[in-house]
Amino acid sequence: MRHAHTTPFEMCELKLHVRVPMDAWRQWIRHRTASVNEISTRYSIAIEDTQKWLLEAVVGLNLCPFAKAVVVKDMVRYRVCPSSEPADVLAMLREELQHLAEADPDQLDTTLLIAPNALPDFLDFNEFLFDCEAVLQDLDLEGVLQIADFHPGYQFAGSEPDDVENRTNQSPYPTLHLLREDSVTRAVQAFPDAALIYERNTALLREMDTAGWQAL
Repeated sequence: MRHAHTTPFEMCELKLHVRVPMDAWRQWIRHRTASVNEISTRYSIAIEDTQKWLLEAVVGLNLCPFAKAVVVKDMVRYRVCPSSEPADVLAMLREELQHLAEADPDQLDTTLLIAPNALPDFLDFNEFLFDCEAVLQDLDLEGVLQIADFHPGYQFAGSEPDDVENRTNQSPYPTLHLLREDSVTRAVQAFPDAALIYERNTALLREMDTAGWQAL
């Protein structure tokens, strides 16, 4: 630099992850001297909330003993459908099912399709699952992939809305969980008595009050 030899610095790269108010961001962009990738909060917030729930509730409380391995290995794909229309969620579901089926199982094990603006009512969401299964059948992927479901208002059959066992499937947003059948089979073989998981989770959640759960 002393003799104006700047060539060695031309290939240097510095990456910054910045959160900034939109008005300040626009001023920054006007004077930028860098390549910029802008991420909409419509997607990032939904993904961050889902990751927080996954890490602190599902993995942190060990609600699903099989989840930790794929999370730690970064084998989970997060996708957000911003539309409020169920038809758009179905279209994206079709794309994600195909993507997961074609992906390398050693690189991608599961997908979470998040729909923060669609199907806020759990009963409507529950009916929507029949359409999801129809997409799976249409793609001839039954026996290859399966679809699990989570929802903020999730309620098991025969339970009351406030029953603690419902919390195991209550996510921040309506979410479709796409899984590989092979992975499910291995998980069942490793822990064949799933009823013990349910009983353990129910006992744990009963020890937590509503405030403790919501704090997660």
